[in-house]
Amino acid sequence: MASYRLWGNKAERIVVLDSSAILMLFEFSVNLEGELTRLLGKYKIVVPKPIVDEIKSLSKAGLKIIESYEVIDAEDKKGDDSVLFLVKRLDGIAVTNDRELRKRIKEAGHHSIFLRNKSKLALE
Repeated sequence: MASYRLWGNKAERIVVLDSSAILMLFEFSVNLEGELTRLLGKYKIVVPKPIVDEIKSLSKAGLKIIESYEVIDAEDKKGDDSVLFLVKRLDGIAVTNDRELRKRIKEAGHHSIFLRNKSKLALE
């Protein structure tokens, strides 16, 4: 059974990317959109503005990827705080490999998606 069936009839899940998720696309053989479809069905990817600012200093190729996603202001939050803020505000799911952030998201009662086996994403 596909994981997205667990979400019921909800038409679209909001997916919030952090910088580790964007950079993993260059490190590992991950088909982000294919994996998100497998896990969630319909989804919309958003990126917090502070994460875009982080990626600007780290990867020009990462910026190219971000261009195809909606960038959302995170009300003066920085880094991981901006991801957590948007996950809570939008009832979203974060894609991150940061263990501490995953823990904070779980404690807030939300889900995260992370890299498993260098090519697949897993829902937590």
